[in-house]
Amino acid sequence: MNTSYASALLGLSLLLSGCQPEPPAQSQSSTVTFHWFDYQGQDAVFAEPVAKGSYQNPVVAGFFPDPSITRRGDDYYMVASSFSYTPGLPILHSTDLVDWQLIGHALSRASQVDMSGMQVSRGIFAPTIRYHDGTFYIITTVVDKGGNFILTATDPAGPWSDPIWLPEVEGIDPDIFFDDDGKVYISHNGEAPGEALYEGHRAIWLWQYDPVKKAVLPESKQLLVNGGVDLSTKPIWIEAPHIYKHNGWYYLVCAEGGTADQHSAVVFRTRSLTEPFVPYGNNPILTQRDLPADRANPITTAGHADLVQLPDGQWWAVFLATRTYDQTFFNTGRESFLLPVSWQDEWPVILPKGQAIPYRLAAPVGLVSSTKALSQTGNFHWRDEFDSSSLKPDWNLLREFDQSWFRLDGQNLQLSAKAVGMDSFAQPAFIARRQQHTSFETSTSLIVPKGKISAGLVAFQNEQYHYYLGVTTVADQTTVFLEQAKGGKPVVIASQVLAATTEQLRLRIQGKAADISFYYAEPEGDWQQLGEVQDAKILSTQVAGGFVGTTLGVHARQEQEAAP
Repeated sequence: MNTSYASALLGLSLLLSGCQPEPPAQSQSSTVTFHWFDYQGQDAVFAEPVAKGSYQNPVVAGFFPDPSITRRGDDYYMVASSFSYTPGLPILHSTDLVDWQLIGHALSRASQVDMSGMQVSRGIFAPTIRYHDGTFYIITTVVDKGGNFILTATDPAGPWSDPIWLPEVEGIDPDIFFDDDGKVYISHNGEAPGEALYEGHRAIWLWQYDPVKKAVLPESKQLLVNGGVDLSTKPIWIEAPHIYKHNGWYYLVCAEGGTADQHSAVVFRTRSLTEPFVPYGNNPILTQRDLPADRANPITTAGHADLVQLPDGQWWAVFLATRTYDQTFFNTGRESFLLPVSWQDEWPVILPKGQAIPYRLAAPVGLVSSTKALSQTGNFHWRDEFDSSSLKPDWNLLREFDQSWFRLDGQNLQLSAKAVGMDSFAQPAFIARRQQHTSFETSTSLIVPKGKISAGLVAFQNEQYHYYLGVTTVADQTTVFLEQAKGGKPVVIASQVLAATTEQLRLRIQGKAADISFYYAEPEGDWQQLGEVQDAKILSTQVAGGFVGTTLGVHARQEQEAAP
């Protein structure tokens, strides 16, 4: 490394190292212009065309965990967890269960929830969506900021109501069930009765809900499941309950085993909600925990299922699972998968024990095609020319609903830089979409910012694990840099001084499982790699922790004065 390069790198590190957890008041607007954003999937498991009459798993790739599904006529709607991203609770639509289009979000404004100051894996946990008598219902939890609540809408694309809060209903993963006698029930995960017998000992509870008073009946709480299928085996994290009624039986499908490689779906049933639920003798009805870890292209952590019945009587299940590399790592988060449900001795079974979840199998029959939907799986190419007046629904912000710091002018996206970095619990000037492929390429073009501003591309897992490929001007010297957060404060790990005349720059991130590489190019120039190939495992759940997947997007930041 030559002396001038080392000095520039040191100065840049000092300048960029001090993102504050709370932003100071901005003295002026500092705008950065982005021309376009491009994303392409390059996964080998998606490479071959899908045969006619078949479909591709996952049906919704990337960070769409805890899927819940409902039907209205020939239309199917699905919702997923969104944690601290806004807008929250993504709503997807399909007519064939295979091709899904993101049509909106149930949480779209600050009057609904407050997620300011939250770590990215807090916020909105597992929702349930149901359609009943002309109205859509979502019941879910905002962790740390209010607990469980219900939203309603007549159009699932929105707008959705402000929350109906349920202060008596503690815990997470609530479900709402409309019985055929007109009664309504809420079930959820909560603390076990008495003292917990072991770590992860939880229970499933039931309340009757009054839709007129919009409240649970105070004396109606009852225990449905203590611990799990067999308390003597110390089952952990019984959660994600969903109640269904079929052929005179009430069925309760839950997740058990935690969300890692021991995850599963289990089922119980009873003839009456006032009588005990009995577990299925061949539980679990879905898991991948009994398969060899070194199998090719593994799908793992399967569980958290929700069922839907088709007009002709077929049943299908959506559930979360992950596609891993190096056996246990995944950067794409927990994804939404689809499998048919078979009935055995009046018990629903999603997948027999010992069978691997297939990537491709026969599609549901007798449904209306949704092939015109924007694809959420396969090796699609997604590009935003920023030529509309509002953000596409694929884009997300962090924590807050404030959008005053960016605008679309019909040709470009303009971000007003904030004095907030990606390591902050405030809202950074960051607009991102999900990483939906293990191997991908994403790029953008921007006008090089001047003054104490940086801007560029971010691969973000959480506040302590991310990469920032940016460009800035320090002392009239334009520099492209790579910043890494690896369990702590971000540090600059590579940089390159550019020509003083550089006014526009293209930036690119290329991910290939455990490897991630960063590039830059002037408008008419070739791509140049910045630094070495980096470790993408720091963007995996196994390293970074939490419940989210990686997101990729554009960022603008005000910089502090260099240290003297």
